Amino acid sequence: MTMKFCMACGSQLELKVPLGDNRERHVCITCGEIHYQNPKIVTGCIPVWEDKVLLCKRAIEPRYGLWTVPAGFMENGESTHAGAMRETLEEANARVEIDELYMTVNLPLINQVYMLFRAQLIDLDFSAGEESLDVRLFSENEIPWGELAFPTVEVSLKRFFADRTCGEFTPGMVDIVRDAEAPKGYRVTEIA
Repeated sequence: MTMKFCMACGSQLELKVPLGDNRERHVCITCGEIHYQNPKIVTGCIPVWEDKVLLCKRAIEPRYGLWTVPAGFMENGESTHAGAMRETLEEANARVEIDELYMTVNLPLINQVYMLFRAQLIDLDFSAGEESLDVRLFSENEIPWGELAFPTVEVSLKRFFADRTCGEFTPGMVDIVRDAEAPKGYRVTEIA
């Protein structure tokens, strides 16, 4: 993202490598303020009830009308697990108990990091929130695999169901990068 004006004094910015740094940053030509741009954290969960997971059909762009786990950008002043609980409440009107951090998905091309938790639904009192057209529980064979909104969701759900079959949930980390030669246009590299 290109910034034009300093958030500290309103003057113009220039791109340059600050002393002691190794990357270009937006630097104020008047007050010298350095404006760092860092990846955004997306937090959410895989809410479970018995043998099913809760998915939300998106009512917003990007990927309107496709299915996802409840997740969204972290807010300032909240922890990742609190953000996951908030997003689940906002998107699915569902309350969850967080189990553990399950998947970390790095998306360097779009400067995002997904942190998804395993979670248990507290009850079956859920419904579509403002950002969802529909909210449903799906067993593994009911998942609309061809209608998932993001590669992060597909990778995480496939790992979840494979782990559940083995009876042991192992937290994981993957990088997803664009690859024009890959069948789906992206490549997944397992880190842990």
